[in-house]
Amino acid sequence: MAEQIDAVDFALAAYRDDDGWQVQELGHDLVVDVETIVHALRRFPGDGGAVGLVAVDEDFFLIVRVTGSVTRLLLSDITAADEWELASSVVEHLGLPFPEDDDDQDPAGDLDLLSDLGVQAIDLAEMLDEDEDLYPDEMLSDVARQLGFGELFDDAVGFTSA
Repeated sequence: MAEQIDAVDFALAAYRDDDGWQVQELGHDLVVDVETIVHALRRFPGDGGAVGLVAVDEDFFLIVRVTGSVTRLLLSDITAADEWELASSVVEHLGLPFPEDDDDQDPAGDLDLLSDLGVQAIDLAEMLDEDEDLYPDEMLSDVARQLGFGELFDDAVGFTSA
């Protein structure tokens, strides 16, 4: 399990308060499974809830949206559940069947989880479908930019802002 925690590229929580978007790093020990991430995100303020952005081993990403008692998830690649405990917990939480060996690297979960914040399901689907050459951190940077906190995200993960 320690190896899987070490494979986390980054884990961030983003939320809006009176001063606009805030971004805080989540400890890698908080991203072992969906329940632990959700519990960590519930401690952040904001009427729109908190958004968790997690990238693992330059392989896949997870977006978690917690608003009140509602949890919404998007896993960038369902086949990651075969190899990663975090991705496996997402598939279990969503009540989906585990992928077969020949399954495509399709996303799993709620593509519409950020629509009220300005990122439409079609945009997320398009990004996941067309940008297969991008790393998870690059895709999440695009999402953060569309949400309005791209510079904060890039600073947090060590990108140079454009």
